Amino acid sequence: MMLIEETTVPDAALPVDAFKSHLRQGTGFAEVDLQTAVLKGFLRAAIAAIEARTGKALISRLFSWTLPGWRSREGQGLPVAPVGDLVQVVLIDAAAAETELPLARFRLEPDSQRPVLRPAGALLPVVPTGSSLRLRFTAGYAEAWEELPADLGQAVLLLAAHYYEYRNETALSDGCMPFGVTSLVQRYRPLRLAPGYGQ
Repeated sequence: MMLIEETTVPDAALPVDAFKSHLRQGTGFAEVDLQTAVLKGFLRAAIAAIEARTGKALISRLFSWTLPGWRSREGQGLPVAPVGDLVQVVLIDAAAAETELPLARFRLEPDSQRPVLRPAGALLPVVPTGSSLRLRFTAGYAEAWEELPADLGQAVLLLAAHYYEYRNETALSDGCMPFGVTSLVQRYRPLRLAPGYGQ
């Protein structure tokens, strides 16, 4: 299985001014924009880390997911949440020929942890041996930063500030994340449920 982020978080959606305020950087100086590119990099890194920790997309964008077949023809759990719209379902045969399947054959079952693609009828389409599927869908909490849940937005600023303050530190352990950040994102982390959940 391969999940690809087809569109990235646009620069306009990054809270650069809010991050500068969070860092208490001075304003009104000629050099005020010198670190903007650096700050954007730390914000993107913090967003990526929090998305990886939670399995949630923060800013809405387009994803493509290739998988060898359905886990169950009754429904297929999707790898990221929250899902907005199903854009395309493509069946790829053993010879790499692609057939786009009608979206009317599918429906999305929203879930804050694990959204599921369900059949509009009884079962999802058959995937022949040697074939694979490519699903394209949008996912994310918000189009703009201001629309994000406040705790997730604050977690990004805290983590980006942590990266910024310790940018020259090489002794931090792998996966190090400040307590304030982990407590803010804890309720968004995937639930561990019984096998078969979400199909």
